[in-house]
Amino acid sequence: MTKRLVVFTGDLAYSVRMGIVELDRHLGDCDWLVMVHSPRRSIGRLLRSQWSNLRRNGLRWIPYQMHDVWRRLTAPRPVDAGATRRPGDEYAPEALARMRNLRILRVPDLHEPQSLSAVRDFAADLGLSLAAPILKRELFSMPRLGTINLHKGRLPDFRGMPPAFWELWHGEDSIGCSVHVVDEGLDTGPLLARGEVPREKHSDVRGLQIGLDEVAISLVNQAAADMLAGQARPMQQPSGGARTFRKPTLAQQATLSRRLAAPAIEPVFKRGLKACLASSALIAHRAGLASAAAPRVVVLLYHRVSDDARDNLTAGIAQFERQMRWVAEHCRAVPIEEVVAMQPIPRSSRPIVAVTFDDGYLDNYRFAAPILRRNRLPAAFFVSTGIVDSDKPFPHDMRRGNGPIAKMTWDQMRRMRTWGFTFGSHTVEHIDCAAEPETVVREELVRSRDCLRRELDVHDPILGYPYGGREHMTADRLELVKEAGYSACLSAYGGVNIASVARFDVRRVGISWQFGDRSFQRVCLGWP
Repeated sequence: MTKRLVVFTGDLAYSVRMGIVELDRHLGDCDWLVMVHSPRRSIGRLLRSQWSNLRRNGLRWIPYQMHDVWRRLTAPRPVDAGATRRPGDEYAPEALARMRNLRILRVPDLHEPQSLSAVRDFAADLGLSLAAPILKRELFSMPRLGTINLHKGRLPDFRGMPPAFWELWHGEDSIGCSVHVVDEGLDTGPLLARGEVPREKHSDVRGLQIGLDEVAISLVNQAAADMLAGQARPMQQPSGGARTFRKPTLAQQATLSRRLAAPAIEPVFKRGLKACLASSALIAHRAGLASAAAPRVVVLLYHRVSDDARDNLTAGIAQFERQMRWVAEHCRAVPIEEVVAMQPIPRSSRPIVAVTFDDGYLDNYRFAAPILRRNRLPAAFFVSTGIVDSDKPFPHDMRRGNGPIAKMTWDQMRRMRTWGFTFGSHTVEHIDCAAEPETVVREELVRSRDCLRRELDVHDPILGYPYGGREHMTADRLELVKEAGYSACLSAYGGVNIASVARFDVRRVGISWQFGDRSFQRVCLGWP
């Protein structure tokens, strides 16, 4: 029997679109009506809003707004990928518009008579409040089973908004996520499902919000399915939560950022110099001076995306999101298979960039892949086939004295393959190809190749050799790579690929938390 669901939202942002698509897959056989609250923006209303924010935030509001306006005016158009399928395409606005079982209705007010009439005529079984404004009873009670709300916060203690901020402000060890029945109070209805995201040593607001987006999907799926099946067991919220939080002021945001900021690892002068160099490279590129240089491809190398460490193998979650958003907006992002075939490298009005990962840590699945999908970016993951999906530590982690760090499972990697990501070899046991005997290297290459074919259906694998230095690969070992049927070989000793790509010496630039935003942009422009 077809299930009829109505969504109330104020913003068809990525997390809302993803929630709808995943719930449609989870429930099956659904009809959707998506009601988008889109109030008309009159000059008077805009001026009143600006005055209110100026009074609340003080003079900080002026440069904040100027920066926002400048960002909007200078934002480039996204690169058109054409017919090429990219990770995350299924959540794009155009993909939602193509769903035959879904209708999107944008209205100036969810509670105006025409909106109420549309919801009434749709005769929904269940309503979903996803990033919606406050709903009135006349609306949330229309669906046969009522309406449920996704609240990214622990109830009843953290009602209101925004996600993660006030939990961090009050020093909580984890950030809650709740699904509850909508009633006339604000986030006060009976609970249907709860989850949480643990706070790591270096967690910040944006990084935790990204984790909440992923937890929220499973909670909404669970709660909606239970409601539609008549199996939901709503629980009254515990006593407490008398205070409802509102959006923090700019001063409060700055205070929390300072409190959470990691200590600077470089002097102010050095950081300023790097920022100036990066800004100069950006200005030169936008002025068209890059056309005078030979065309180049930058291959980025990551290992981990996590907030539990800050070392030369780890990028922060929010940091990685900023970087990938910049790549999506300003670069031509290409799969690694396209890079190794570039003979010669074509000229491009945008920097050509590819994203790769080595080793196979679990955070690649939990954090990196969702951020890449959010930005519709291709990426390749080079995994040590004998260490992933096991309790074995990586040799470099043992030398650093690190405790066990979780790795991806084969099921997770198979799921990532269906999302459109590429997988390649990082040998079996993460060996130093130059130091090990020839028989060991040959066996490692063959076993890893066969494992990738068996587990992930990868038939022309690429090798990203472990450690990646010039001293870790020799000419005779490279011949073994070719004999084993690998289509290319990637290093990790730095540098960019200029004019053409040496298929068996593809250069990559390692990225970690030490790269500021400007330094990262300079690297993407081909000036590491």
